[in-house]
Amino acid sequence: MLDVALLMANSSQLKTVLHEGPEYRFYIPLIALIVLSITLQVIVGLLLIFTGKLYNLNDKRKLPKLNMMNNMTTMFVFFIVLINVFITALGFDSGFLMACS
Repeated sequence: MLDVALLMANSSQLKTVLHEGPEYRFYIPLIALIVLSITLQVIVGLLLIFTGKLYNLNDKRKLPKLNMMNNMTTMFVFFIVLINVFITALGFDSGFLMACS
């Protein structure tokens, strides 16, 4: 559920950045970071589905592949958190948006 909440937050941030337009000084970097974050979130969601639902976790032969997929998921989640820290640092603050509207 946290992935869905973060996905919705990123979609909202993308909408805000696109609404402000290219005159915002971090327009292109923010769009790139938000799209990268959304893409990684979709990949993590798919990895979680494949890891949990499509593979038998009790099959010893598949454990190395499942461990690799779990490690990839953890690495992608770390990158998502890091990217979203940069999005927050470069993004709009609520006082700025209130003054512009």
